[in-house]
Amino acid sequence: MSEITLSVQGLKKVIGKREIIRSIDFELKRGEVFGFLGPNGAGKTTTIRMLVGLIKPTAGTIRICGYDIHKQFPEAMGNMGCIVENPESYKYLSGWSNLQYFARMMNGIDEARITEVVNLVGLTARIHDKVKTYSLGMRQRLGIAQALLGKPKVLILDEPTNGLDPSGIREMREFIRYLAEKEGLSVLVSSHLLSEIQLMCDRVAIISKGQVVRVGTVQSLLAQQERVSWRLSPLPKGTQVLQQLSDSVKQEGDVVITPYIENEVGLWNRALVEAGVTVLEMSRKLPSLEDLFIELTGGHGID
Repeated sequence: MSEITLSVQGLKKVIGKREIIRSIDFELKRGEVFGFLGPNGAGKTTTIRMLVGLIKPTAGTIRICGYDIHKQFPEAMGNMGCIVENPESYKYLSGWSNLQYFARMMNGIDEARITEVVNLVGLTARIHDKVKTYSLGMRQRLGIAQALLGKPKVLILDEPTNGLDPSGIREMREFIRYLAEKEGLSVLVSSHLLSEIQLMCDRVAIISKGQVVRVGTVQSLLAQQERVSWRLSPLPKGTQVLQQLSDSVKQEGDVVITPYIENEVGLWNRALVEAGVTVLEMSRKLPSLEDLFIELTGGHGID
């Protein structure tokens, strides 16, 4: 069994009389990139703040490498690295001086470890330059270097590609994959770029209205939403035949959309032909993560 590095069970948050987070359960495994997605007001940011110890949950447990965040806070946080919103740094100092400053807040972080994380994030050539001369992508890498100083096993990144150009986004995606695959970190990534989450993550959790509505690998989630597009003649009669065979049939323009059920599609095709309907075209459609997200959350935006 894969090592569980972050376990969230029955997580709830009530503010006043309002239940912000209803009940959330998910786990992170060693060496995986886990996407965390939610529309505006879904509770994604509140959940992340509870995971990193910025606010206390009303109920539920959070365990980091087996340590209960409520009962064993120092030990739990010792295994956690995070960047929530924008990475903060002193722009008038060099990247190296910034890392020295943060290292002094921790126990046992020497210059050898600073050098190690600098090499890891690819800032060796510029680490002694002032941060105000860094690009946004370099500042993001410096923030990750800061988060990695304490050798965490879980890394939480809130919008790590925010503001980056396409080249910077690709570099960040490849770097996050490297951290998971080569360094063995569990990386939780929140992002509004669904295409990037689809390329970057092993598994995703989609949260809506304070609840996780779906968790799974990207491919398994998309496979559950696979559809078949039919071009039929005559269209009204073909639609009627398919509606008699399946409850999930809808017409979109000049095509009919049905679920993809391997054992049923051939039977539906035969029924259409026997009813005198010509099947002009039949094609399988695997939705994008964006399609799935819109279907599960009602089309609200990402926060």
